[in-house]
Amino acid sequence: MKIRVAVLIGGRGSNMDALLAAARDPAYPAEIVLVLSNNPAASGLATATAAGVPILAIDHRPYKGDRAAHEVAIDAALRAVGVEVVCLAGYMRVLTPFLVGAWAGRILNIHPSLLPAYPGLHTHRRALEAGETQHGCTVHLVTQGVDEGPILAQAVVPVLPDDTEATLAACVLIQEHRLYPAALADFARALRRPLP
Repeated sequence: MKIRVAVLIGGRGSNMDALLAAARDPAYPAEIVLVLSNNPAASGLATATAAGVPILAIDHRPYKGDRAAHEVAIDAALRAVGVEVVCLAGYMRVLTPFLVGAWAGRILNIHPSLLPAYPGLHTHRRALEAGETQHGCTVHLVTQGVDEGPILAQAVVPVLPDDTEATLAACVLIQEHRLYPAALADFARALRRPLP
């Protein structure tokens, strides 16, 4: 039986695209049952609709800064469709203890660096400024600390002498689109594995 997954996006959702493409394979151990955004104008919602996946926008703005109340609405929507695992894919809001606690051990995120190096924003620029020779991306479980959760998988890219922030970002994104579906598949299989 496939794991029921919701993908939370903030914009175009290119990693969502990669997850949707992987989930089209009948042998893939997870199915995307909902794509949800806090941004009703997120272009990824149209992409998900075109793929036949149910969508929902829960705009954060009417909540006037009450992040926990917004997340209560998200949590209710996830539970209403029987979601088991949540994947963040360009969802740029830092989650509150409410949602992190409600889905502890069941929220995955992909981050464009080799964590624990460069949590937060501007990872490619920071890697270049530090003179790194390797960079990459990480799939991790979400905990209350920003980009601090247990690491599930990583992919490495070399930093070339003539790399710019844009070229490095493009190389990392290619790896993100490979890594996230593979990491979710492994995670889904582990969830369904019977206890010894």
